[in-house]
Amino acid sequence: MTSNFEFGDAEERWQKRWEDENIFEVTEDPDKRKFYILEMFPYSSGYLHMGHVRNYSIADVVARYKMMRGFNVIHPIGYDSFGLPTENAAVKLKMHPAEWTRNSIDSMRKIFKRMGFSYAWERELPTCEPSYYKWCQWIFLKMHEMGLVYKKESTVNWCETCGTVLANEQVENGLCWRCEKSVTCKDMEQWFFKITDYAEELLESIENLPGWPERVRTMQKNWIGKSEGVMINFPIVGQEAFLTTFTTRVDTIFGATFVVLAPEHPFVQKIIKEGDQGEAFVSSINKMLMEDRISRTTEDTEKVGVFTGAYAINPMTRKRIPIFAANFVLMEYGTGAVMSVPAHDQRDFEFAKKYELDIEVVITPKDEKLTTGSLEAAYVDPGVLINSGDFSGMDSEKAKESIAGFMESKGIGERSIHYKLRDWCISRQRYWETPIPIIICSKCGNVPVPYEDLPVTLPENVEFVTVSKSPLIDYEPFHDVKCPKCGGNARRETDTMDTFVDSSFYFIRYCDPKNPEVLAEPEKTAYWMPVDIYIGGIEHAILHLLYARFISKILRDCKIVDVDEPFTNLLTQGMVVKDGRKMSKSLGNTVDPVDMMEKYGVDSIRLFLLFAAPPEKDFIWDDQGIEGMYRFINRVYRLVEKNLSLIKENINKKIDLNIESPELKKLSRDIHYTIKKVTYEIDDRMHFNTAISSVMELLNNLYLVNLENKESEDKSEHELKAYLFTQGIKSVLLLLNPAIPHLCEECWSMIGMRGLIQKEDWPTYDESQLILEERLIIVQVNGKVRAKFNFDSAASDDAIKNAALKNENVIRFLDGKEILKVIITPKKLVNVVAK
Repeated sequence: MTSNFEFGDAEERWQKRWEDENIFEVTEDPDKRKFYILEMFPYSSGYLHMGHVRNYSIADVVARYKMMRGFNVIHPIGYDSFGLPTENAAVKLKMHPAEWTRNSIDSMRKIFKRMGFSYAWERELPTCEPSYYKWCQWIFLKMHEMGLVYKKESTVNWCETCGTVLANEQVENGLCWRCEKSVTCKDMEQWFFKITDYAEELLESIENLPGWPERVRTMQKNWIGKSEGVMINFPIVGQEAFLTTFTTRVDTIFGATFVVLAPEHPFVQKIIKEGDQGEAFVSSINKMLMEDRISRTTEDTEKVGVFTGAYAINPMTRKRIPIFAANFVLMEYGTGAVMSVPAHDQRDFEFAKKYELDIEVVITPKDEKLTTGSLEAAYVDPGVLINSGDFSGMDSEKAKESIAGFMESKGIGERSIHYKLRDWCISRQRYWETPIPIIICSKCGNVPVPYEDLPVTLPENVEFVTVSKSPLIDYEPFHDVKCPKCGGNARRETDTMDTFVDSSFYFIRYCDPKNPEVLAEPEKTAYWMPVDIYIGGIEHAILHLLYARFISKILRDCKIVDVDEPFTNLLTQGMVVKDGRKMSKSLGNTVDPVDMMEKYGVDSIRLFLLFAAPPEKDFIWDDQGIEGMYRFINRVYRLVEKNLSLIKENINKKIDLNIESPELKKLSRDIHYTIKKVTYEIDDRMHFNTAISSVMELLNNLYLVNLENKESEDKSEHELKAYLFTQGIKSVLLLLNPAIPHLCEECWSMIGMRGLIQKEDWPTYDESQLILEERLIIVQVNGKVRAKFNFDSAASDDAIKNAALKNENVIRFLDGKEILKVIITPKKLVNVVAK
């Protein structure tokens, strides 16, 4: 009676052997092809659910597969271990953030190891360690040298209770996501990285990323947001000043009937400070400022405005037009001022209708003349200019150049290229982040910390309690320092860095993680970089990836790396869904991996996460599904155990295949076809679900092999059957190893193989064994026979069609013709209809 696979003992035993033999630790080897596989490293919450585990399981399959294909595989792991969420947890639990973080990392490391992931543990990186964040500070200083760092006053979201700047995403309905208290806008001096200096290169090099999903490439392009247009100056009535707007539709300038400003615009803030408007105005502006900046610009958000009481002059019509402030204009985009042309912009049209503002038609279709009264919506298409002075009658597209040239000649406007992208604000007013390496001196200003004094260590002996400001502000041993320039008393910068800085170069540090002298030796990054496959969620498609690309270009310019882009291929895996919603701790619908490990074993979890859907698709968690994988694993184990003697006897045999029996021909074909299919699904598509399904089908066929009638069969035929059966079992184990390594190592050892299966070569297939039987295929072009050829009778219709269209005679008769359709009579006839 066969038994079940004892997964607990096997997991512990094989994981120890992998660790003892250091099979996942690698060094540079110029004689081997490298392969760099990386998952976006996790935030050190200490808690992992199946959504996380799926991501890491996908990467582990690729890493193990590439090792078996002969690649020198680097597969590191680390922890994104700084940030405000850590402080939140520490305050709640009355723990120091450092203690909470390191406990969390210990917990996560145990789960990673128990899952059997093939990580190079010697390269493990927690970002909260001084040996790592030293290089955040080094990058800051290098960028400062390059003129890419500056400090300026900026309007920010400020939570007084938490004592920190909040990102837009951390403001929910005007309240802080942490304490649910009101958030205000505040002008503060902040540190910025000049990512805009690299905007054009960041945009252009997206075209060099064919291995990225088109959706992500588009998101990056849109975020950078390049626009070519004209900067136009609108004089302010009664003032020696003007408002500068940027437009891509200079052809509509004669229809500009009002100007709209962002509520953050200096002109609006000046009106508030000077008290030119009453409390109602101030209240309206503050309400706009509290809205989420991203949602303010979406189509379904109500467009709200308030008249400033001031007027501007349209520089082309010389008409006086009102100046409004409105929620749909952002200071981050363009100049924070928009010329509004309601007749030819739908948003402006709706705003003008709502506030009863003038609408002036200046573009009309060639075959009709629009009027203000006839407009039911804005006319946004090209046409002919009307009501546009000397430019009336011109084609609107051609008029853009003429009007821009006229404006430049008169000093009214200037051609310009604008980007939506804004410089990266890296200042945070919290404790658990990387200290900014700047010393503030009353005589010398902002002085960079000397390189030799790095790292500026975050003190961990501060008193950390529920306070509304960072403990660094009052901790004198940290902030009281001498100026490196003049030697006088000075104060260390107590702002810390955005955690996006930590995650913008970790993949480069992995190449040389223990080096205390340089971020990474260029010789090592030249070997390992770029990352061949980067795996992570679509939620990081914009900011993290953009910042990582940016810092990689900085490090390229610093001669640390010699690549323009850090990630050759990007896989954005789908979510794990349970009860119809994304699996999330906050929603209370998570599945604890440890519980599943205890019940079904690690391999069952891995197999289920890989089998139920392609990596890029969402995955629906189903307890019955994991039970099915558990049963399959035991089917593999039982078949090996049941036939152990026969397999051991045949495992090292070499037999010349001269197969006559149809049954054995099919068995041989099944084995070689499965190897080919699995290799294709992993190499070309990363569809592990179909790869695993193919192995399951092979296992079913092996179960059907009758090994009991030895006495009634020809001896040579029985030997051949036993040999093929053994080769089938061997192939099943090799093909499944990347997915379920513990079972495969166990069975590999059982059948008498001394080495680790992970060190074995990936199986190869023999094309000659793939043809089970050939049939004559006839090809007609427009009803006339043009070719005949023999083809595998088990081939699909698509394969037969492709073979027919590649036939030389068929190609000759199709020359210059358009194929209208291809009609296939299965296994017999291909009829190509062309004209």
